[in-house]
Amino acid sequence: MSGPRSNNASLRLQSVTALLLLWSSGCALRLTILAVPPVIPRIHNALNLTATQVGVLTGLPSLLFAAAAVPGSLLIARLGARTALVAGLLLTAFGGALRGALPDLVWLYATTVAMGAGVAIMQVTMPTAVRAWVPDRIAFATAVYANGLLVGEMLPASLTLPLVLPYIADSWQWALVVWSVPVALVAVLVLALAPKHTVISGAAPRRRWWPDWRNPLVWRLGIMLGTSNAIYFASNAFLPDYLQSRGEAAWLSAALTGLNVGQLPVSFLLLATASRLERKAWPYALCGVLGLAATAGIVYGTGAWIVVATTVQGAAAAAVLILLLALPPLLARPDDVHRVTAAMFTISYSCAVITPIVSGLVWDVSGIAALAFVPIAFFAATLILLAPAIAQVRPAVD
Repeated sequence: MSGPRSNNASLRLQSVTALLLLWSSGCALRLTILAVPPVIPRIHNALNLTATQVGVLTGLPSLLFAAAAVPGSLLIARLGARTALVAGLLLTAFGGALRGALPDLVWLYATTVAMGAGVAIMQVTMPTAVRAWVPDRIAFATAVYANGLLVGEMLPASLTLPLVLPYIADSWQWALVVWSVPVALVAVLVLALAPKHTVISGAAPRRRWWPDWRNPLVWRLGIMLGTSNAIYFASNAFLPDYLQSRGEAAWLSAALTGLNVGQLPVSFLLLATASRLERKAWPYALCGVLGLAATAGIVYGTGAWIVVATTVQGAAAAAVLILLLALPPLLARPDDVHRVTAAMFTISYSCAVITPIVSGLVWDVSGIAALAFVPIAFFAATLILLAPAIAQVRPAVD
């Protein structure tokens, strides 16, 4: 009698452990990246950056997300999800911490590249880990790690200015180190506790890793996700300097907190409803409309209205992100999840790379700070136009 009970308890413990590791790894996906926006004015002043250079700095992680996604697929095919995830976590932690080692722009760019490569490997690995570690609860497990990702966006955005900086002599270099430490700790936990074997059936010793670029699924998913990524990362990049230029710097911490904390209620709501919304067009179109309205609120609003606008912006971007992250493990063949995910991220983050750089160039050339938000509004409108295509997505067939 004790045998079945013991086996059931063991399976439940493994499932809970896997979900906790997925949540922690999702959190680690964003801690080091979102440590930068709160200290951008300090970096800007210390290194005498232009708006274009700020755009490059904030766009570099997205560039690596696009460029390193396919190599990440190769790493997963050769080493497996667990080892690839640990490698990505460690590269993210050390690259993120070393950004503050030297007050030099070239060094900052180089270490940001290393950090971004680590995050790119992690991002491609997460849907594969979901399929391998929690195969019977894919949608729920995806929502769990997406919730962790959103918490990872919220923590540095909301805590860096009021809590972290006062204890490290207001040093932007040490702030980047502080938010890299938890990522290293997650790597240790994954190495110690993650399942060592996958449950993917039919996996060959040398699995395929190069994406099928002729597959319309990856283009539909990639472009849709690209609009959300472009809106979110460009908003984080230019909100600090924009508010400072308008004399609204006192609202910066609250606005960044709204942009990131605003995503959490959506993530909890989608834990229960994502499976009913993921392939419907109207949620995506609604998020595009909200993105346009929020962008206008950031540009034209004042005081608390800016916080309201950034909160709406974050909520809309989060909804699109969570709904789309669940699709590769649900729609792709079991041994193709990493390939579809790699292609989706390559396409989507190519959009995210371009937007902050273009926004910075528009600001520098025109001298008008508000015009930096025009590319963000463009992607919100694009999301509305592309929404009907999501209803045409169909599962892959063997």
